Amino acid sequence: MKVEKIREWSVDELKAKDREFAEQLFRLKFQFASGQSDILQKMRVLRRDIARVKTLLREEELKLETAGKS
Repeated sequence: MKVEKIREWSVDELKAKDREFAEQLFRLKFQFASGQSDILQKMRVLRRDIARVKTLLREEELKLETAGKS
């Protein structure tokens, strides 16, 4: 998923997507453990998406902290 698209989401949407992606990763881990080798690429992409979402959430959090100090 492209960062430009993710940046358009609101904070609530980012939090919802974070939970959704975490649940998907959890399910994929079980599928991978059962021997489905084609799952590995999907897991990698999903982990990157989770990292992007968490990064953007942290950026928003830092913006609020900075605005509060000014």
